[in-house]
Amino acid sequence: MSSTRAMAASKRLTADALAEALVERTGHAFADRQRLQRALTHASARSTHAGVDYERFEFLGDRVLGLIVADMLLAAFPDAAEGELSLRLNALVNAEALSEIAEEIGLPELVRAGSDVRNLEGRKRTNLRADALESLIAVLYLDGGLETARAFIHRYWQPRSQAIGAARRDAKTELQEWAHQAATGAVPAYRVDGREGPDHDPLFTVSVKVGSFAPATGSGRSKREAEQAAAATLLLREGVWSAA
Repeated sequence: MSSTRAMAASKRLTADALAEALVERTGHAFADRQRLQRALTHASARSTHAGVDYERFEFLGDRVLGLIVADMLLAAFPDAAEGELSLRLNALVNAEALSEIAEEIGLPELVRAGSDVRNLEGRKRTNLRADALESLIAVLYLDGGLETARAFIHRYWQPRSQAIGAARRDAKTELQEWAHQAATGAVPAYRVDGREGPDHDPLFTVSVKVGSFAPATGSGRSKREAEQAAAATLLLREGVWSAA
């Protein structure tokens, strides 16, 4: 089923049908099925004033996910330093990772959305899927408590946490040290080139310049994420990091 047809089909799902479709995928039988339906209804499919629930669920789900993944990593890597734990955490909770998991459990086909977002591609589609998964995590927490959310997150994130190899050093830190050596003490200069999207889901574009080297650009849902992406791009381009 194409993504367009899947989203159109999702608009016909009742709250009960939606809850039943998610029982096996989440391991939880939802008590408040209307809340689940609200959480998976994008603002584009609702009236002007009814989209607030979706955004609030994203906000809560993001925090619940971060807490549980951080706790999971502390237990799994007892000898890891804070820097390594942060890198592992970022790799597990970024939009790309969430989008992949949303796709794995078939969540996009269950999200109600207006026609203007049915054919999104690239970063915007990735963000939409990540947001939907955060909303689902919020409802799992509200409906079943922290342990219900933990069981779901461990089910899909724990295998990924083990698959991630030794985390790379922070890209900005790596670039700063490399710049000091390769550009005789130059300091990376970051510049915000653009910002688009709504306040609750912005996309920043940042460029970084080191000495006489050509600038590199990166994007992210926060300035820090975009700076890290720009730094990583420059490191890869100059051969400091390999693509593997």
